[in-house]
Amino acid sequence: MLSKSIVLLSTVALLLPMVFFMFASPPLLILKHDTPQDARVIRTLFHIYYTLVVIVAGLGALGQAWVGRTTHALAMAGVAAFVFGLRRWIIPRMDALRVTIPQGDAAAVSRFRQLHVTGIALNMAQLVVVVWGIAPMAAA
Repeated sequence: MLSKSIVLLSTVALLLPMVFFMFASPPLLILKHDTPQDARVIRTLFHIYYTLVVIVAGLGALGQAWVGRTTHALAMAGVAAFVFGLRRWIIPRMDALRVTIPQGDAAAVSRFRQLHVTGIALNMAQLVVVVWGIAPMAAA
């Protein structure tokens, strides 16, 4: 019973921020991305999302390993590692572009928007993989 509870809790805890981000981030594409406030809001959303998913997936991996589900633990650890890598790739680029946006650099605005779209696409792909991975578990 405990093992099923840990598996369910860790899975739901991982899906919540992923689904929230999937619905919260695309509407921000209506922003022009040309002000420091726009860039700060988007960067903060990405930062919180990445931090939350790394923590939740890491704890979920520990919980899965604790109940003896090695494959699931490795999968959650993989999600944590992937998102940690994304965070180290996207956030510094957003920070670098945020500095040049107030100076009227149109190319920086375009690149920031592209990073935003890339982050959304990677999150959606990640969410699809996670749901696909748990589908057999849900059927059992």
